[in-house]
Amino acid sequence: MKFRRSERLIDMTSYLLDHPRQLVPLTFFADRYDSAKSSISEDLAIVKETFEQRGIGTLQTVPGAAGGVKFFVNVSKEKAEPFVNELCELIADSERLLPGGYLYLTDILGSPQIVQKAGRIIASAYADAKIDVVMTIATKGITLAYAVASQLNVPVVVVRRDSKVTEGPTVSINYVSGSAKRIQTMVLSKRSMKQGAKVLIVDDFMKAGGTVIGMISMLEEFNAEVAGIAVLVEAEKTEERLVDDYISLVKLSNVDVKDKTIKVEVGNYFQKRGGI
Repeated sequence: MKFRRSERLIDMTSYLLDHPRQLVPLTFFADRYDSAKSSISEDLAIVKETFEQRGIGTLQTVPGAAGGVKFFVNVSKEKAEPFVNELCELIADSERLLPGGYLYLTDILGSPQIVQKAGRIIASAYADAKIDVVMTIATKGITLAYAVASQLNVPVVVVRRDSKVTEGPTVSINYVSGSAKRIQTMVLSKRSMKQGAKVLIVDDFMKAGGTVIGMISMLEEFNAEVAGIAVLVEAEKTEERLVDDYISLVKLSNVDVKDKTIKVEVGNYFQKRGGI
């Protein structure tokens, strides 16, 4: 079946967006659309230009007989800033205050639209990095971890508080919670990750960073390497920050339970992005 150019462009764009960071040979598209490689190259040039103009991402050409193209997500600052600002306003709603100064974030982390956008923005910071796995802990941040992983085309590994019989043999470590200073336990299946993997740690909220330090300790048991740390929200006022090198989309600068006010500002994402 012969495709018109408009049909090729739509289908090609959809395929590339669904297969980020995957090398797609020109012969694959040529066979898929029964078209010459020269026509495919022209089509890809149009897609690349559109992606870059719209702040969606970019296409990387890999030369040679075994070459092709790879799509890398790259949300532009012009597109990311309005979303992060809206997220700050959403989190600053005083109705989110819970007893003890906690914030209700379940609706945000349960919104596919919000989580997917946040995932794309975080993934943009690590699109060019060598990452084999996205790691998170079994909390509300799981949805964010999957959103990031889908844009990096890598699997998700979930660290749990206790072992599950369905996961087989596990590795267990103890760590100190950064804020509560309590000894807690983390468990991860031995089959979850290969030795020497490069791992991006993703979490929904970071206070002192004790949970992140726990995950880093877990990675040491697998001889794995931390490729990056990203959180949706960080708490600014902490006695002792245990983690220094990370990115955050939102910074919680102050929570006043008495006055029922939440002060929020943009995290360090845009400052850190250039250095990643």
